[in-house]
This record gives sequence, C-alpha cells and structure tokens, in this order.
Amino acid sequence: MTRYAIGDVQGCHEELRALLGLLRFSADRDRLWFVGDLVNRGPQSLETLRLVRSLADNAVVVLGNHDLHLLALVYGNARKRRSDTLDEVLSAPDRDRLFEWLLTRPLAHSEAGDLMVHAGLVPQWTLAVTLELAREVEAALARDPRKVFEHMYGNEPDQWSPQLRGAARLRFTINVLTRLRLCTADGRIDLAVKGEPPPPPSPLRPWFTLAPLAVREARIVFGHWSALGLVQSHGVIGLDSGCVWGGALTAFNLDARETPLSVPCGRYQRPDI
Repeated sequence: MTRYAIGDVQGCHEELRALLGLLRFSADRDRLWFVGDLVNRGPQSLETLRLVRSLADNAVVVLGNHDLHLLALVYGNARKRRSDTLDEVLSAPDRDRLFEWLLTRPLAHSEAGDLMVHAGLVPQWTLAVTLELAREVEAALARDPRKVFEHMYGNEPDQWSPQLRGAARLRFTINVLTRLRLCTADGRIDLAVKGEPPPPPSPLRPWFTLAPLAVREARIVFGHWSALGLVQSHGVIGLDSGCVWGGALTAFNLDARETPLSVPCGRYQRPDI
C-alpha cells in the first residue's frame, strides 16, 4: 500500500478531488496522510470533512489549529473569527457525526519511520516524548473536551519543561504540535511570526533546523507554514504549499523517491487576513 502525505486542504474540496485524480488514488492500494487543517478559510469545509471521513481507514488525519478551532466553537466557548468560513459545517444536518469523528483524530501519528504532526516540535522532544504528550492531549479531549478548549487559547508557557502540568502542559503541547514555526535551541517558542524566518542575530529559527533535534530517529511530515512552501531538507517534509492563498495543494509519496505532485488552487483569501 502506497502512502501519500497531503498538505493543508483548508476547505479546498475541489482541489483535493483533483489531486486524488492526479494520484489515481485507489482505496485498494493507497493510504492518505493529511497533515491537518482540513477546514477553514477555503470555500468547502463541509464537503472536505465528508470526503475525508468517508475514506475511513484509508485516511490518517492529525489535527491542525483550524480543526481545533472548529471543535472549540462546538465543544467550547470560542468565538468565530472574521476569516472563518465554517458556517456551513456548523449548520450541517450531519454535523454531530462529523464533529465526533474529528474530535477523535490524533495530534501525532508515527508509522514506518515517519512522524506526522501539523506544525512542529521543540528540539528537546524525542519521538517517544512527542507521542506521549500527544496521547495526553487526546485522552483529555476524550474525557472532557470543553475543559480542554476552555484553557487552550494563549501563548504561555513559552518554553518546554518536563515539570509542566495540567492545563499549561496541554496548552504547550497543543501550541507546539499545531501552531509552532519558530523556536530557540533551548525550547522557547514564538507563535507571533507567520511569514519568513527572521534573520540573525535573532535566536529564533525554524524548528526543524535546530540541532540536536532529539526526534531525528524519524522523518517528520508537517504542514502549517505556507510562507515556506514545499520543504525537503533537514530530515523533514513540509507540505503546506499555500492552497487557500492561491498556491497549490501538494501530495508526497512517502514510500518512493518521486517528485511531489500538486494541483493549482484559486485564491480564496488574502495572506493579510
């Protein structure tokens, strides 16, 4: 079975359909890895959720920050944002089934030497620690999603410590796995910068360039950073090629040395939103 990793879809359902056609996707022989952010900002989040859910075991999905935001609107007290395009999902007749399915998606997935997360990792995390922390969040969401979402938003704490506990530990884990782009070598994160990395002498670097990154025992597949586009370096594969901003939706064959395949996308929102 061939595994294809696919970048941030963000409600670009027609482009996803076109990409699956380009891949000649077959449920008999292929499996799709989605790096998160299935929904929001694009025009067809509802159709995207329905399609990916219908793939059942042929789709592996990790949660992204936009997926968690949708769930926080449903299970928590989050407010819709000006750039949200989620009304159709929130009013859908099958919304409960979709939300129950989405809520049970993991924050990290490891298989056959690959680790998939939506955003990134801090240098201090090993593969085992990453998976343990992701499971802690997943278990908390299963127990009481409202409690998790009540404390999810915020940028503190901003540095990893094994002594973190409770809501602070969950928030830091969620922020790293679903929002991180830049951090320092000692594990201090910055969640404000969304474009190109700042030049030296800033200590902030793209998380995947920092050494030693303890999780180098796995190839890391991620999305979330459209300003970088396709990344194939430092033992990582970055797949957010900016579909919703007028870029492309990209798929990468994880099991063969092939050129990534992409389909062009319409610009549904502008980068300054």
